[in-house]
Amino acid sequence: MTNPLRLPLRLLLTLVLAGAMNLALAGAQKYEPLAASVQAALHAAVADQAAPEPIFPSIGEKIEWLTTMSARLEKRIPDRRERIEFLKTVYYEAQRAGLDPQLVLGIIQIESGFRKYAVSTAGARGYMQVMPFWLKLIGSPDQNLFHLRTNLRFGCTILRHYLDIENGDLYRALGRYNGSLGKPEYPNLVRSAWQNKWAWTPLYAPPPVASSDVGIAGQTPSRRN
Repeated sequence: MTNPLRLPLRLLLTLVLAGAMNLALAGAQKYEPLAASVQAALHAAVADQAAPEPIFPSIGEKIEWLTTMSARLEKRIPDRRERIEFLKTVYYEAQRAGLDPQLVLGIIQIESGFRKYAVSTAGARGYMQVMPFWLKLIGSPDQNLFHLRTNLRFGCTILRHYLDIENGDLYRALGRYNGSLGKPEYPNLVRSAWQNKWAWTPLYAPPPVASSDVGIAGQTPSRRN
């Protein structure tokens, strides 16, 4: 006969484990006062504007990048439409902030494991594990850090801010992003994911333009069918 006292204990253990699975094994950005000019610039940078279709160097490179990254991400985000939307948003927001999209994918892998609703023990939220204090500092209370574009917009803007503070030193900027400045573990994990999992070199190159095809003032004339 089952001991009735064991059922609540099992249920409690199940709930605790389920909650632990939703906690991201990530650090957290630390609150630092911002100069008014910096705060205004960051506020403008995270303005909630719809992300347009990302611009790639060529249509061939766009297809190649999305196809390659989609295949690598399939186990983590099984739904194809959701996966493509995610990748397009990553590419757009990374480029908007002057970051390598592959670097951003590496950060997301380490920060949240590509879990949209991940929450760290410190309270950081979403794919890029953004701390809620940023909403008050440079955003607005009605913005949702679990929203795909909002989370990536904040995450990429914050990392760009830290890169600017550290004069382009990615190692130190990543340390600031994770709240572990000066410690090597997090930057090394991100670099490993970036280089080993998400590294990408385009195979597609547009055909060279022959000198006879160059029009007036170096412009290439439109192709005729």
